[in-house]
Amino acid sequence: MLLGFDIGGTKCAVLLGRQANDTIQIVHKEAMPTDLPVYEMIEKLFAVAEDILGKHAVSIDEVTGIGISCGGPLSSKRGLILSPPNLIGWDNVPIVKMAAERFNKPVLLQNDANACAVAEWKYGAGKGYDNLIFLTFGTGMGAGLILNGQLYSGISDLAGEVGHIRLADNGPVGFGKAGSFEGFCSGGGIAQIAQTVAREYIQVGKSVSFCNSLADLSSITAKAVAEAAYNGDEPAVQVYQITARQLGKALAIFIDMLNPEMIILGSIYGRTRELIEPLMMEVIKQEAYFESWQACKIVPAGLSENIGDMAALCLAVMSNKG
Repeated sequence: MLLGFDIGGTKCAVLLGRQANDTIQIVHKEAMPTDLPVYEMIEKLFAVAEDILGKHAVSIDEVTGIGISCGGPLSSKRGLILSPPNLIGWDNVPIVKMAAERFNKPVLLQNDANACAVAEWKYGAGKGYDNLIFLTFGTGMGAGLILNGQLYSGISDLAGEVGHIRLADNGPVGFGKAGSFEGFCSGGGIAQIAQTVAREYIQVGKSVSFCNSLADLSSITAKAVAEAAYNGDEPAVQVYQITARQLGKALAIFIDMLNPEMIILGSIYGRTRELIEPLMMEVIKQEAYFESWQACKIVPAGLSENIGDMAALCLAVMSNKG
């Protein structure tokens, strides 16, 4: 059996799974908001894991490995979570040591982008490809790189922190940087763009379906804006056009730099593909080298909404392989 922890800035999940033929089966999942201080949250996750094992009459001896997928930056080599921008207060957290001491099992920590990249490569849309990029595109924006059939993590274990790349001199703030890729292309970033667009409309007396007044700006969510855009709301469509344009710009850079076979986009892209893809592809075709973008497939995550779960359990498999 496999035990997995998927730790995100908005929510966490504890997974129990098993290897079955050429895939991983999710036996049990317990999801919860990330709403406690760091060490209280970790204690809750560990306690939930023990409860799940008990419910399924699985002894810890039957667990072969533990995987922890978490938003970066982090150090998988040192087993530390290193101050992720979407996990305030999670500073230099020795989570691998804590899990190993609690459960006495091999533990592998990876940032969520790397973990999801491996899961998509092994079990999802990237199966059969040796050169691909996975982009989280959720609460934050990070990349996992599979190059020449191997996960590439860089000399400091920080490769793929693409959300920190600045795409414009000014713009929404993400990863502590205005105008960053994460600022333009993440749930929080889309909400910031929507606040700016809504303010412009409201101040000149125009209506905005996803925001009734200036007092409501702080409650705007990417989900609400997407729903409005699908209903044809002009300012909502404008928000997603801004995100699509910047996403295309970033992907063109990655295509030119790495010449991948495939780029897999997670979370938000899978839910809003129709809003983003046309303009995104238009920008890529304008910006990227022709031969390179022609050779690159751009697809949503094949594991869909299960990708975070599969990523954590995939790490559990790898944890027992040294």
